[in-house]
Amino acid sequence: MKIVALIAPATWPAVVAAVRRHGIDSSIWLVATDEPPAPLVGPPGALLGRALPPTPVPPELAESAANELLNQAAAALGMPAAIQVLRGPAEQAVIQACADADLLVLARDGDNTRLGPASLSHQTRFIVDHAPCIIELVWPAGRPSAARVPPPPAGRRPPVR
Repeated sequence: MKIVALIAPATWPAVVAAVRRHGIDSSIWLVATDEPPAPLVGPPGALLGRALPPTPVPPELAESAANELLNQAAAALGMPAAIQVLRGPAEQAVIQACADADLLVLARDGDNTRLGPASLSHQTRFIVDHAPCIIELVWPAGRPSAARVPPPPAGRRPPVR
């Protein structure tokens, strides 16, 4: 089984832990992108007004940071793994990296204080919608309580338990 694991600055420890649970019988590819993360949208970023345009990062600096992150994740994994820095728009590059993968492991990277679509960034939502393989989507710091699920819309009956 080929596992592709998307390593990102804030969420990589949860992704590495998920990959480790799949065992040593897999071919593991740790990938990171050379594109800076999208600006924070939603709480608490919504309180700051409009997001500023991203500051351009020199390509060699972005690649160096991605390689450093991948080496850190590979050391924490403690199993043989290939590492690769993906170039270009992150969501497109990840989809291409998964062309022959059996499993993609990535973490939620939006508002992680509650369940729902806001727990995914736009890039991650695109990857989830278009990945050509099975996806394991992990919570980076434990999942929120199911009690935080919003009530059904008016006029719909709640589920029977």
